[in-house]
Amino acid sequence: MALYRFRVTFEDYDDVVREIDIKSNQTFQDLHYAIHQSTGYKPDYPSSFYISNDQWIKGEEITFMPNQRRVDRGVSLMEKVKLSSFIDDPHQKFYYTFNFDRPFDFHVELMKIILDESPSATYPQVVKTVGEAPKQFGNVFNPTVLPPTSEEFDFLNEMEYNPEDAEDFSEVNEHGEAVEEEEEEVGEEEDEFGDEFSDNEGFEDDDRRGGSKDDY
Repeated sequence: MALYRFRVTFEDYDDVVREIDIKSNQTFQDLHYAIHQSTGYKPDYPSSFYISNDQWIKGEEITFMPNQRRVDRGVSLMEKVKLSSFIDDPHQKFYYTFNFDRPFDFHVELMKIILDESPSATYPQVVKTVGEAPKQFGNVFNPTVLPPTSEEFDFLNEMEYNPEDAEDFSEVNEHGEAVEEEEEEVGEEEDEFGDEFSDNEGFEDDDRRGGSKDDY
């Protein structure tokens, strides 16, 4: 019985590689289980192989645990389709999507055909493992729950108010105006006018004195 050696790689993780030997008369479902024996994933999730070309373009679908839409379309089932039915190229390629709800995509490529199987071996058989497969369901997100906070805003506490700083606040009247500053401004204005009047008085005295001199 001929053996197929497939090279299996994650589409998004090039450094993770598996090589699997499987009999030509075994099914796509056997290959499906062998892949997840090598990744450590639980295999019982809806998945599909697609016959593809060298550019990994999806063609005919072969499915596992199909939904009703696939059943209605008459998509072939993995458990009923032998691998040899779709090996038309010595480097045949299959695009493989595992778990449609939280998918991982794989490239599955036929590397070589081995004519003599080992009588003591059990197939499928993982013959090469490179790299660690990513976690099946990724990292679990545990949000941090913050304690409830009061909606009230304590102005004095937020501003780090100190009673000793009360001297820095000016007294205000009912209109919110600073009383002391206003009085000081008024006083300054009076001083200015007072200075002007004092200068004028001096000027009048000079005129009087000057007039008396002229009369004299």
